[in-house]
Amino acid sequence: MSAIKKYFDKIRPNFEPEGKLHAFRSFFEGMETFMLVPNTTSKSGVSVHDAIDSKRIMSFVVIALIPALLFGMYNVGYQHYLAIHEEAGFWAMFGYGLIAVLPKIIVSYAVGLGIEFTVAQWKHEEIQEGFLVSGMIIPLIVPINCPLWILAIATAFAVIFAKEIFGGTGMNIFNVALVTRAFLFFSYPSMMSGDKVWVNGEYLDCINGVISVDAVTAATPLGEAAANTPISASFMDSITGLIPGCIGETSVIAIAIGAIILLWSGVASWKTMFSVFLGGALVAMLFNAAGNNAVAQIPWYEHLTLGGFCFGAVFMATDPVTSARTECGKWVYGLLIGAMAITIRVMNPGYPEGMMLAILLMNAFAPLIDYCVVQSNINKRLKRAAK
Repeated sequence: MSAIKKYFDKIRPNFEPEGKLHAFRSFFEGMETFMLVPNTTSKSGVSVHDAIDSKRIMSFVVIALIPALLFGMYNVGYQHYLAIHEEAGFWAMFGYGLIAVLPKIIVSYAVGLGIEFTVAQWKHEEIQEGFLVSGMIIPLIVPINCPLWILAIATAFAVIFAKEIFGGTGMNIFNVALVTRAFLFFSYPSMMSGDKVWVNGEYLDCINGVISVDAVTAATPLGEAAANTPISASFMDSITGLIPGCIGETSVIAIAIGAIILLWSGVASWKTMFSVFLGGALVAMLFNAAGNNAVAQIPWYEHLTLGGFCFGAVFMATDPVTSARTECGKWVYGLLIGAMAITIRVMNPGYPEGMMLAILLMNAFAPLIDYCVVQSNINKRLKRAAK
């Protein structure tokens, strides 16, 4: 670390206001705070000091996402070789998935961080660490066949219109990654749904180059249910994650490992996370008893493991910026997300997912939920004082 610190101290004068690289000062400060703990402290206006800052929070979330990312890479390769009816070993499947997923991660970070660096330099502000998480989540919630240029457009739209115009990290109303997915879903629906987007139809042959595979199709379990066809995947398949789906959303086990990391570190609220599952389970039970279509008859516990329900509950509903912040509000917020996600799935067969819209809608209502909770507490105290 001392060598890194000496290097940054050596090049710092180049980025000062009179330095030859002063136009990239925000970039320098961002890299320095990413590599080292800042040596500056608050001068005034601070009454509570905590060891957890935004960089540590974002780092924990990225670490929690790694199991889902690694499994997603393996599953991409597994689904590919399964579709073309070829045998392959673990490393061949993982290597294929790595080559297919890595460009999406690079595009997501290059576009998002490029915009954030530009805006920070233009506003003469420090670069925030918020996109470290969004940049990792975005590739995990899209199908493997999503073109890179479309992903770049969606990422740019989300960073600019869902984050920067609100003031940057900590000021946005809607989850940036989900806005990216919503933009993709409504602007390029053929790239986000159907049965041709979940299995990559190309593979790299070191001798012969890229070989295209025609007619590689695979519907997700929720897609099969929406089409009134039997679900081909078993409940255990949905737990392990060896099913078609978005890159990071299929494995409950990998997501559960991430949830444990978030809860252990105190980054995510267990109340929000648990209440999402509770709300989803209760509404799914009601539809099991009274529903009249194939999606309604999916057992309640399978609803919680299929699609993006687990991933959304663990990594996006718990976003500390866009979720409810009062303790009672977290219960209400989570219950409504779970209930709404299942309701959308059952009532709208054309969109057999629901989690994205449920979280985005409740992002809009989170401030109102907190306001009502706070006002309720104020009224109770006023009544006690009046006595």
